Amino acid sequence: MSDRNTIETVVGQRDVYRHRPYCPRRPADARRAVERAVTGRRGLVGGQPCDADAVSDAVLVASELTTNAILHGGGITDFRVEVERLGVRLSVCDRSHDLPVALPATDERGRRRPGGRGWPIVCRLALDVRMADLPSGGKCITVVVPLS
Repeated sequence: MSDRNTIETVVGQRDVYRHRPYCPRRPADARRAVERAVTGRRGLVGGQPCDADAVSDAVLVASELTTNAILHGGGITDFRVEVERLGVRLSVCDRSHDLPVALPATDERGRRRPGGRGWPIVCRLALDVRMADLPSGGKCITVVVPLS
Protein backbone atom coordinates (compact mmCIF):
# COMPACT_ATOMS: atom_id res chain seq x y z
CA MET A 1 0.00 0.00 0.00
CA SER A 2 1.35 3.39 -0.90
CA ASP A 3 2.32 6.00 1.65
CA ARG A 4 0.48 8.55 -0.48
CA ASN A 5 -2.80 7.87 1.32
CA THR A 6 -4.72 10.96 2.35
CA ILE A 7 -7.23 11.86 4.99
CA GLU A 8 -9.41 14.84 4.19
CA THR A 9 -12.35 16.63 5.74
CA VAL A 10 -15.34 16.65 3.41
CA VAL A 11 -16.37 20.26 2.86
CA GLY A 12 -19.75 21.04 4.39
CA GLN A 13 -19.91 17.83 6.45
CA ARG A 14 -18.62 17.89 10.01
CA ASP A 15 -16.94 14.81 11.43
CA VAL A 16 -16.63 13.03 8.09
CA TYR A 17 -13.13 12.02 7.10
CA ARG A 18 -12.17 10.14 3.96
CA HIS A 19 -9.20 7.89 3.67
CA ARG A 20 -8.41 7.32 0.00
CA PRO A 21 -5.78 4.68 -0.63
CA TYR A 22 -4.92 3.19 -3.96
CA CYS A 23 -6.88 0.03 -4.76
CA PRO A 24 -5.69 -2.75 -2.49
CA ARG A 25 -4.15 -5.72 -4.23
CA ARG A 26 -4.80 -8.04 -1.30
CA PRO A 27 -7.34 -8.23 1.53
CA ALA A 28 -4.49 -7.45 3.95
CA ASP A 29 -4.08 -4.05 2.26
CA ALA A 30 -7.80 -3.33 2.80
CA ARG A 31 -7.55 -4.34 6.46
CA ARG A 32 -4.61 -1.96 6.96
CA ALA A 33 -6.50 0.86 5.22
CA VAL A 34 -9.42 0.51 7.66
CA GLU A 35 -7.07 0.41 10.66
CA ARG A 36 -5.24 3.51 9.39
CA ALA A 37 -8.49 5.40 8.79
CA VAL A 38 -9.74 4.70 12.32
CA THR A 39 -6.33 5.46 13.82
CA GLY A 40 -6.31 8.72 11.85
CA ARG A 41 -9.41 9.68 13.83
CA ARG A 42 -7.53 8.84 17.06
CA GLY A 43 -9.92 5.98 17.64
CA LEU A 44 -12.90 8.32 18.11
CA VAL A 45 -16.23 8.38 16.28
CA GLY A 46 -18.68 11.13 17.16
CA GLY A 47 -16.41 12.08 20.10
CA GLN A 48 -16.76 8.58 21.60
CA PRO A 49 -14.00 5.96 21.69
CA CYS A 50 -14.28 3.14 19.18
CA ASP A 51 -14.98 -0.31 20.53
CA ALA A 52 -12.06 -2.65 19.67
CA ASP A 53 -14.50 -5.40 18.66
CA ALA A 54 -16.32 -2.98 16.36
CA VAL A 55 -13.03 -2.02 14.68
CA SER A 56 -12.33 -5.73 14.22
CA ASP A 57 -15.75 -6.10 12.61
CA ALA A 58 -14.97 -3.29 10.15
CA VAL A 59 -11.61 -4.87 9.33
CA LEU A 60 -13.30 -8.25 8.74
CA VAL A 61 -15.95 -6.73 6.47
CA ALA A 62 -13.26 -4.95 4.42
CA SER A 63 -11.40 -8.23 4.09
CA GLU A 64 -14.52 -10.15 2.98
CA LEU A 65 -15.59 -7.51 0.44
CA THR A 66 -12.14 -7.28 -1.14
CA THR A 67 -11.73 -11.07 -1.18
CA ASN A 68 -15.08 -11.41 -2.98
CA ALA A 69 -14.12 -8.70 -5.50
CA ILE A 70 -10.83 -10.44 -6.24
CA LEU A 71 -12.20 -14.01 -6.40
CA HIS A 72 -15.61 -13.43 -7.99
CA GLY A 73 -15.73 -9.88 -9.34
CA GLY A 74 -12.81 -9.71 -11.75
CA GLY A 75 -10.68 -7.59 -9.42
CA ILE A 76 -11.05 -4.39 -7.43
CA THR A 77 -11.58 -1.23 -9.49
CA ASP A 78 -12.08 1.21 -6.59
CA PHE A 79 -11.85 1.08 -2.80
CA ARG A 80 -12.81 3.79 -0.32
CA VAL A 81 -12.84 4.05 3.44
CA GLU A 82 -14.68 6.89 5.15
CA VAL A 83 -14.90 7.26 8.91
CA GLU A 84 -18.07 9.14 9.77
CA ARG A 85 -20.41 9.68 12.68
CA LEU A 86 -22.13 6.27 12.37
CA GLY A 87 -18.97 4.26 11.79
CA VAL A 88 -16.88 3.16 8.83
CA ARG A 89 -18.31 3.43 5.32
CA LEU A 90 -16.57 0.99 2.97
CA SER A 91 -17.03 1.00 -0.79
CA VAL A 92 -15.57 -1.77 -2.93
CA CYS A 93 -16.09 -1.73 -6.69
CA ASP A 94 -15.31 -4.54 -9.11
CA ARG A 95 -15.76 -5.48 -12.77
CA SER A 96 -18.72 -7.87 -12.38
CA HIS A 97 -22.45 -7.12 -12.46
CA ASP A 98 -23.16 -10.38 -10.57
CA LEU A 99 -24.55 -9.82 -7.10
CA PRO A 100 -23.02 -11.63 -4.13
CA VAL A 101 -24.78 -14.77 -2.94
CA ALA A 102 -24.69 -16.89 0.19
CA LEU A 103 -24.08 -20.56 -0.46
CA PRO A 104 -25.37 -23.31 1.81
CA ALA A 105 -22.66 -24.82 4.04
CA THR A 106 -23.20 -28.21 2.38
CA ASP A 107 -23.83 -29.31 -1.19
CA GLU A 108 -26.74 -31.47 -2.41
CA ARG A 109 -24.92 -34.61 -1.20
CA GLY A 110 -24.38 -33.23 2.30
CA ARG A 111 -20.65 -32.60 1.82
CA ARG A 112 -19.16 -29.49 3.44
CA ARG A 113 -18.61 -26.78 0.89
CA PRO A 114 -15.60 -24.42 1.12
CA GLY A 115 -16.35 -20.72 1.07
CA GLY A 116 -19.71 -19.03 0.70
CA ARG A 117 -19.74 -17.50 4.17
CA GLY A 118 -18.27 -14.06 3.47
CA TRP A 119 -21.43 -12.38 2.22
CA PRO A 120 -23.55 -13.45 5.22
CA ILE A 121 -20.79 -12.11 7.49
CA VAL A 122 -20.88 -8.75 5.69
CA CYS A 123 -24.68 -8.57 5.93
CA ARG A 124 -24.68 -9.45 9.61
CA LEU A 125 -22.02 -6.93 10.67
CA ALA A 126 -23.01 -3.98 8.47
CA LEU A 127 -25.61 -1.44 9.51
CA ASP A 128 -26.39 -0.60 5.89
CA VAL A 129 -25.63 -2.48 2.65
CA ARG A 130 -26.12 -0.96 -0.80
CA MET A 131 -25.23 -2.18 -4.27
CA ALA A 132 -25.12 -0.10 -7.42
CA ASP A 133 -24.28 -0.77 -11.05
CA LEU A 134 -21.49 1.43 -12.36
CA PRO A 135 -21.83 3.37 -15.63
CA SER A 136 -18.42 2.09 -16.72
CA GLY A 137 -19.45 -1.50 -15.98
CA GLY A 138 -19.30 -3.58 -12.86
CA LYS A 139 -20.79 -2.81 -9.48
CA CYS A 140 -20.03 -1.01 -6.25
CA ILE A 141 -20.96 -2.39 -2.84
CA THR A 142 -21.10 0.17 -0.05
CA VAL A 143 -21.60 -0.77 3.59
CA VAL A 144 -21.56 1.04 6.91
CA VAL A 145 -20.09 -0.84 9.86
CA PRO A 146 -20.85 0.77 13.25
CA LEU A 147 -17.88 1.54 15.47
CA SER A 148 -19.63 2.07 18.78
